[in-house]
Amino acid sequence: MSEPLSALRLGTAWARIAGLMDEAAESFVRTSFSSVVRDNWDMAVGLMDSAGRQFAQSSRSVPSFVGTMPVTLAAMLRRIPAASLAEGDVLISNDGYLGTGHLNDITMVKPIFAGGRIIAWIGSTFHATDIGGAPSVEARDSWEEGLTIPVARILRGGVENEDVGAFLEANLRQPEEVLGDLRAQFAMYDQAAPRLLRILAEEGIASADALSAEIFARSERAMRQAIAAVPDGEVTDEVTADGFEHPVTIRLRLAIRGDALTLDFSGTDAQIARPVNSPLNFSRAYSNYAVKCAFDPTTPNNDGCFRPITLIAPEGSIVNPRRPAPVWGRHLTGHYLPMLVLSALGQLIPDRVVAESGSPLWNVYFTGEQPDGRRYVRMFFMNGGHGAAASHDGAACLSFPSNVATQPVEQFENAVPMLVTEKSLIQGSGGDGTMRGGLGQRIGFRVVGDRPVTATYRHERVQHPPRGLLGGAAGRGGRDLLNGTQVAAKARLVLKPGDTLVFETPGGGGFGLPDARPAAARTTDAAEGYV
Repeated sequence: MSEPLSALRLGTAWARIAGLMDEAAESFVRTSFSSVVRDNWDMAVGLMDSAGRQFAQSSRSVPSFVGTMPVTLAAMLRRIPAASLAEGDVLISNDGYLGTGHLNDITMVKPIFAGGRIIAWIGSTFHATDIGGAPSVEARDSWEEGLTIPVARILRGGVENEDVGAFLEANLRQPEEVLGDLRAQFAMYDQAAPRLLRILAEEGIASADALSAEIFARSERAMRQAIAAVPDGEVTDEVTADGFEHPVTIRLRLAIRGDALTLDFSGTDAQIARPVNSPLNFSRAYSNYAVKCAFDPTTPNNDGCFRPITLIAPEGSIVNPRRPAPVWGRHLTGHYLPMLVLSALGQLIPDRVVAESGSPLWNVYFTGEQPDGRRYVRMFFMNGGHGAAASHDGAACLSFPSNVATQPVEQFENAVPMLVTEKSLIQGSGGDGTMRGGLGQRIGFRVVGDRPVTATYRHERVQHPPRGLLGGAAGRGGRDLLNGTQVAAKARLVLKPGDTLVFETPGGGGFGLPDARPAAARTTDAAEGYV
């Protein structure tokens, strides 16, 4: 029997396991087939104890992926009980209502055995650019949005389930990319599982559960202490999203009582028959993420951090829709939630929050045919300006609240018959304030091949720009232009050879009264072209 964990032993083991998760993620990225994993890092790797509670993650994991992974595992085990699993089995699903909120994200989880029993689970999630169907801003239910992979075994005893692979191959335009990414994760699991067992043995820790119990207890205590340090209070705020035919309002009541915090989204608009509904898993993950950033940003992310947080999201609302509401663009709602939480907290702890950023995340899907007839599907991420904070200006073109990277222009141009005509900062797009919001960017794409290209995109912050905070001005709203003429911010366009599509992402909101910005900073702004 192992001795109780001291702080030193816990810290050493925790650091080694965090390093193991980073190593696993790096292995996945380096062996992946798709640019969305290899370049954008739109993925996550997490480690859960025998009860399915997440206690470690790779440091570049997307917040929504690690935030939803334990919930997905619980749903998987309701379909396939843990007692029926064997060494080498791997579970898979992309069900948006059980996972990260939409079909493009595939989650897989592998049980780690020792002594004939499951001692932990290693999971991973990645974005598949193509998941079949025809993802569209016009989708009226989730069945229109692509192929749903029900909870299934993708590996049985280490052998690939050919039936699942055949379903995927028959439904995807680029099956070699998706199947290649899946198999890259199998290799990652095989590498990580024995190393976890070795770490536990070398550190003299009886089980992953013994380690996770300490991690959860200490993390929960740290979060509760941080919340308790803020006086009890209740604040409200709301944000308006562009929506489709009409704007959508998300409302929040945030209450602190002792060492616990409640986020209540009652009064938020109802779900709509458009693909912007944010399933509860996704809404919870990003709401919790904002609280973590504001109150306890240094403790590594894990299940214990979120125990003091209660979330209320009425069923049937746009932040907790009922199946089969369409959810392909769920980030168009879910990415507002961290900024709404931080804006509300600005009334209580203004020194720990930021103004609104040029999010939800902007991206575009390009689909078409190569000269040899092969189909391609490529996605390109574009970031707006980051919101300013009490201590600093906002950064230009920084991804938030998701932390995906951007793809090198040269690699994109090498993969599709398109030319990036411009990638520049938009002067004056950041909101004014004591601290200035980050700049948005202008990026243009021209069709240089001799075949049409379909562009599908869904963008926010065009009608309702990112808000400033505590007297700061709003950032500049975004724009979408086809051959110089502004077009709808949510559209599916067929581009002809020679057409140019330009996106102008929003600027971040300013923080504090503009009159309080130092004169020297104003001079620098002008000299460096920020205004």
